[in-house]
Amino acid sequence: MNLRTVLFYVCAASFLAVGLKELLTGFEDNRCSMTYMFEYPQYLRVPLPRRVARLYPAYGLYLYGEGRYAQETRELHLFGVPLLFLPGNAGSYKQARSLGSVALRKAERMEGGLHFNVFTVDFNEELVALYGGSLLRQTHFLHESIKAILKLYKHLKTPPQSVALVGHSMGGVVARALFTLPHFNTKLVSLIITQASPHVAPVLAMDPYLLDFYSSVSQKWLKQANKLKNITILSVGGGYRDYQVRSGLTCLPSSPPEDPNKLSVVVTAVPRTWVSTDHLSIVWCKELVLATVRAIFDLIDPESRQLTEDPEKRMSVLNQHFLPHSIPMLGDREEISITVADAAQVWSEVNTLRLTYSTTKEIEVRYFLFALASRRKAYSHFYCRSSNLDKSSWVYGCTHRNASSCRNIFLHSLHAVDLSKGTELLPPYKVLRLSVSDLSSFTHLVVSASNLNGKRFMVECEWQRQKSVTLSVPVPHVLSFGWTVSDITINLTGLLHTIELQHFHQVYQAFRISVVSQCKAQKDRLPSVYRIKVPWFLEDSLTTASVPSVTEISGMLHTCSPDNVSSVHLQLHTAPNCQYKVSVRTSLPMVLGQVLRFFGPMVPMYTSVTLLLACGVQLCSLLTSRRPAATHLLLCQSFQPHKVNLPVYFIHVILRPSVSSECGTLQLRTQLLVTLLLTVVGGTCCGALSIIAAFLLHLYRVLRLQMTERYLSHILNLVPQKHKGNAHSSKAKECNGTRALLSELALQEARDDLQLHLTLCALFTVPVMLSTPSLLHWIRNLRYSSQLDPDPCWPYFVPVILAYMLLISAKASKLSNSKLLNLTSFLPLPVSIAMVTFSPLHLYRVTYFLLVVLIPLALCCLL
Repeated sequence: MNLRTVLFYVCAASFLAVGLKELLTGFEDNRCSMTYMFEYPQYLRVPLPRRVARLYPAYGLYLYGEGRYAQETRELHLFGVPLLFLPGNAGSYKQARSLGSVALRKAERMEGGLHFNVFTVDFNEELVALYGGSLLRQTHFLHESIKAILKLYKHLKTPPQSVALVGHSMGGVVARALFTLPHFNTKLVSLIITQASPHVAPVLAMDPYLLDFYSSVSQKWLKQANKLKNITILSVGGGYRDYQVRSGLTCLPSSPPEDPNKLSVVVTAVPRTWVSTDHLSIVWCKELVLATVRAIFDLIDPESRQLTEDPEKRMSVLNQHFLPHSIPMLGDREEISITVADAAQVWSEVNTLRLTYSTTKEIEVRYFLFALASRRKAYSHFYCRSSNLDKSSWVYGCTHRNASSCRNIFLHSLHAVDLSKGTELLPPYKVLRLSVSDLSSFTHLVVSASNLNGKRFMVECEWQRQKSVTLSVPVPHVLSFGWTVSDITINLTGLLHTIELQHFHQVYQAFRISVVSQCKAQKDRLPSVYRIKVPWFLEDSLTTASVPSVTEISGMLHTCSPDNVSSVHLQLHTAPNCQYKVSVRTSLPMVLGQVLRFFGPMVPMYTSVTLLLACGVQLCSLLTSRRPAATHLLLCQSFQPHKVNLPVYFIHVILRPSVSSECGTLQLRTQLLVTLLLTVVGGTCCGALSIIAAFLLHLYRVLRLQMTERYLSHILNLVPQKHKGNAHSSKAKECNGTRALLSELALQEARDDLQLHLTLCALFTVPVMLSTPSLLHWIRNLRYSSQLDPDPCWPYFVPVILAYMLLISAKASKLSNSKLLNLTSFLPLPVSIAMVTFSPLHLYRVTYFLLVVLIPLALCCLL
C-alpha cells in the first residue's frame, strides 16, 4: 500500500476510535441515586393453570414482597392495586425490586391502607431484541398472566378490572403488543409505562420475525386509534447515557397532539429527576422511580381504591409528574380565599419593574401586589421565581375590577384566582411566566412570599418584553470542525433570556456551547439555569451554574425537526445585573459520536458490502491474471463507497415517486453426506447451528492452508542453505533446482488458495453473525424444546450450507478457468447497490443478497 492509502486508513480508524469513545464515554457521570431495599426482597411464585404452565414452561409469574408484607401475602390473599413489571431484553424478573420496594415504603405513609401489589414476569432472560421469534410467545404469556392476576382479587366486593403495566426495554413493546391479540379484552389494561423501550423500530433487525412483530403492533395502534384512545401510555427515554436504545426510538408513534393519551419524554426533562440514565439504571434510578411511584399513587381513585378509569385524569396526573409544567386552562383556575391579619405589615405594592426579596428565618406573612393596568401595553410577560418556597400556590390574580377594592379588602379577605398551575420546577427554584394578554380579566397580580416554616428563600419577579429577551444566533456549519465560533453577548439585565440557535435541527449536528457569566458586584445570587429546549420533542436538558462562572453545555439532539425549519432554543435563567456571553462551536468528536449513535446499526451491512466488493475484485483478478490478488490490496481497491452510494442515491430518487421506502478439502461424496447431515440438523433443531458448523469446516480449511503456506515458505528458505556444501556437484545443482522449483510452485499455489479463502471466510462470517442470536436462544431453551420454533434461518440455511460446502474445496487455479467466472465477477457491484438500497435497517436481508453472489460462485467450482 502506498503512503496515501495508509494515511487514509489511519485517519478513518482514528475517526472511528474518536466516535466510539464519544459514544461510549462522552456523557455526564451517572448521577442517579441507588434504590435500596429496607428488608430482604422475596419473590413468591404465582401458580398458573396447568395449560399455561405446559405451554410456557420457561416463563413464570411472581409477586414481589418484603418483610411483613411478604408474610401477609404468602397465601395470595390480596387487597391492593395490581401492577405488573415486564423485563426487557435479557432482563431478569428481579429488576422489579426497585419499583416494588419504593411502592411499599410509599404505602406505609398512605392513609386508608392504599397500596400496590407489584407482580413481575420471568421471561427466562431471552434475547428478544436480537431474536424476534419469542416476542409473540411472550405476549401470549403476558395475556395469561394478567388474567391470572385478576383472578386473585375475585374475593373482593369491587375487584380491579385492569392491571397497570410497567415495561423496561422490549417489555414495553410487548405491553403494547397485547392489543394485537385477537381475543384480548382491551379493558384489562388501561395504563402502560415504558422505560427505554424502542417503540419506533428495533435497534437491530436481526430476523424477519422482529420486523413482523413491530409492523403488527404499529398497524394495530394506527388503524384502531379510536378504539384504543382510552389507553394511557407514557414512554420515558434514558438520554445520552443509554447508547443501547437511543431516546429517539422511544418516541411513541402516535404522540400528542395526534393522541392526547400518549406521552413521550426523555428522563432529563422529568421534574425532580433531570439526570440521564443508561439502559439498566433507568430501572433502579431513585429519582425516576420516585416520580413513577408518586404518579401511580396519584392515579388511585379514593372511592374505588383502584386506578382511575378517567383517561383525562390519568393524563393530567402524568403531565403533572413527568412534564416540566402543566399549562393551566382558564376553566381549571381555582378561586381561593386569603385571610390576612394586618394589611400595613403584610401587603406591599410594587411599582418598580423588578422585585427582589429575601426572607429571614423568622416566620412571617408577606404579599406583593403588582398592578396590571399600567403594564399591559409596554410589557408582554410577567416572570417570577422563588427558591425554597414550599407552597404550591404562590401567584394569584385579583378578580376585582377596581384596584382600590383589592386594597380595601386586605383587612378582611382577598378573593383571588390561583395562577400557579403553570409553575415550572427547575433544579434550584421554581419559575412562572405569565402572558399579559391572558390576564385581561385581572387588575392586579399577587405574589405570596410568606415564610411559614422558618426557611429562608428568595423571590425575584420582573416585567418582560418578548422582543428584548429573545435573541438569535446561527450555529456554525457541521464541517467547520470547531474553527468557526458563533457568539452573542447579553447585556440586558433581565432574569430570563431565550437564544434561538438557528439552523440547529438535525441529529448529526453537535456543538459545544460555552456560557460565561460576569457580575460587577459580589453578592448572594440565585444560581443560573441553562436549558436546551427542543420544541418538537420533550428532550430538554438542564445545567445549573453558579454566578460568575464558565460553563460548557453539550448541544445534541435525539430527534430531527419534523418540518426541518424549527430550531433549538437555549433558555437562560440568569442573575440580574450580570453579563452573559454565549459561544457556540462545532465539536467533531460529538459529531462522530452522533453519526455512530444513529447509523451504527448499518455497519454490518456496509462491512458486508466492502467484503463483497473485495471478493469481486479478487474474482476479476482471477479472470485477468489467473491469480487472486492479495487481501490487503483487495481492501484498498474495494473500499470505494462512491460506487455504491451514488447509484443508491439515484435509485432512491427514481423510486421516491412510486415507493413510500487439498488440506481440509472434502470429496464430492463427503460434501453431499455432510450437506445432507447439516440440512437434517438445521431442519430438526436450529438452522443457525448448521450454518455455524459449515463455517467451522471452512475455517478449518483456511487454517490448514495457512499452516501449509508457512511450512512451504520455511522449506523454501532452508533448501539453498542445506545444500550449499554440494554446490560444485552438477547433479546436486540439478536436484536442488528441481526441488526449489517444485517448492516455489507449491508455495505459490498455497498462497493463492489462502488469499481466496481468507476473503471467502470473512464473507462467510456475516451470515454466522446474523444467525448467532437465534442459536443462543435455542441453546438457552434446549431443556424445554430441541427445535427452534420459529426459526429465522429456515428460508436460507440450505443454500448457505450448499455454498459453504462447495466452496470448501475451491481452488484459485480451478476458479480462474471456470465458465461462470466472467458472469460471477460482475455480480458484487449490483448486489451491493441493491443491498444498500433495500437493507440498511433490515439486516436479515443481507444474507439473501450474499447468496446471490455465493451460489454462482459455488457453481464455478463445478463448471
